[in-house]
Amino acid sequence: MATAGTSGVTANRAELIAIANAVATEKMIDKGIVIEAMEDAIQRAAKARYGAENDIRAKLDPNTGDLRLWRVVEVVEAVDDYFKQVNLKEAQKLQKDSVVGDYIVDPLPPIEFGRIAAQAAKQVIFQKVRDAERERQHEEFKDRMGEIITGVVKRVEFGHVVVDLGRAEGVIRRDQQIPREVVRVNDRIRSLILNVRRENRGPQIFLSRAHPDFMKKLFAQEVPEIYDGIIEIKAAARDPGSRAKIGVISHDSSIDPVGACVGMKGSRVQAVVQEMQGEKIDIIPWSPDTATFVVNALQPASVSRVVIDEEEDRIEVVVPDDQLSLAIGRRGQNVRLASQLTGKAIDILTEQDASEKRQKEFAERTEMFQTELDVDETLAQLLVAEGFGALEEVAYVEVEEIASIEGFDDDLAAELQSRAAEALERREGANREERRAMGVEDALAELPHLNEAMLVTLGKAGIKTLDDLADLATDELIQKKRQEQRRRAEGADANKRPEDKGGVLGEYGLSEAQGNEIIMAARAHWFDEEPAEAATASEESEA
Repeated sequence: MATAGTSGVTANRAELIAIANAVATEKMIDKGIVIEAMEDAIQRAAKARYGAENDIRAKLDPNTGDLRLWRVVEVVEAVDDYFKQVNLKEAQKLQKDSVVGDYIVDPLPPIEFGRIAAQAAKQVIFQKVRDAERERQHEEFKDRMGEIITGVVKRVEFGHVVVDLGRAEGVIRRDQQIPREVVRVNDRIRSLILNVRRENRGPQIFLSRAHPDFMKKLFAQEVPEIYDGIIEIKAAARDPGSRAKIGVISHDSSIDPVGACVGMKGSRVQAVVQEMQGEKIDIIPWSPDTATFVVNALQPASVSRVVIDEEEDRIEVVVPDDQLSLAIGRRGQNVRLASQLTGKAIDILTEQDASEKRQKEFAERTEMFQTELDVDETLAQLLVAEGFGALEEVAYVEVEEIASIEGFDDDLAAELQSRAAEALERREGANREERRAMGVEDALAELPHLNEAMLVTLGKAGIKTLDDLADLATDELIQKKRQEQRRRAEGADANKRPEDKGGVLGEYGLSEAQGNEIIMAARAHWFDEEPAEAATASEESEA
């Protein structure tokens, strides 16, 4: 009987170690984690048997499977907690040299697992192993963002595709899929590892087939020169499933970047096109010169000229009348992709539109100079023709610059500057009266970078005190309005979007540094008030 009992224990021990080895191998986690999970499960079962109030420990030998179970108790003079404390006399029965303050071990007999205890132990082990597996997956994939990975479609849930990556699962959300692409269970699929995040249900591996970087990585796989760094993809833009543009540059003058990406008879680009479900790809030579790059980006349309507005961060492109529809593209696709590729808002104008716009601007500026400077039409037109567009430009340039205009002299230039300064003063005075009538505090006029016109704009937005202004974030104050540029770049679809109102003073072209300075100056009185309040509280306390 004794031998049978011993062999039974040995068999159980061997079985425990075999289970630990199998789980560790299957889940690809450390065997020590599985042993630790088993010890935790045994401890919980023992607490259920002997009482949860006890401090019970379990130790499972990872090699032999031997299990030791014991209770830890503290040696004290007077026992308050009979579960975790023992008096000196009882302690010395367990350990002769025990003294007050020691922690001693009280061995416990092995326990028999009942059905409920076994089920609880199983749940504990499963949870620990699952947590360890999730941690392993996160550690494995967190540094692989931006890579292309191949997996097998496991299932499709609510339009999202779940992909089996071998040692983990990834998901391609609906907005990261190629439109109209048909995906079936068990299909092999390539995608970009877009993001890896820790979440309550484990690491979430987000994949993408619609991101521009997916196309970049596909080209790197098909074009050795890109992989070697000889050719670089400087910019990419996609309308997934329809059309894409990439800007490429060669660091070796003997290699044509466009030809290398296209390949012999288009073999390289066709391999990428097939993977992207027939998406048409325009390969464009990248240029550090913005105007040249914009002209290239708008291919296949031809461009007459490009005007860059650095302040508004937008580009005006003039095309022949017969090239307008080609430049804009179907539903604004061509100009939208060119805008994404260059990072600039692009306005497309025909020769006729550009001519009408120039004439309108010329007439408006001429009329403004006639009214404000009290000069005749011819003189006003001469100023506009020489590039003057605002009173400030006339008032603050060097006198010689105005005098150098044909037909002008120093006396006329000085008189025009004087009249421009007076006109600006009149305008400032009118704005000041309007601002005060709206109830905008004079304290706002003392802030840096603000003029009376800006204060009127603030008043119309309901910002009339230092506190009103101090409550704004910098973006809310100075951010430029982008809706108009975006509407031009993205076509009719942009009209359906909510309007981007921009910052309150977005039209004035203030820089971020200036915006920060204004906001901080408006908040300065908050910090000045704190010492005064503290002093008042101190005086009241002393009284």
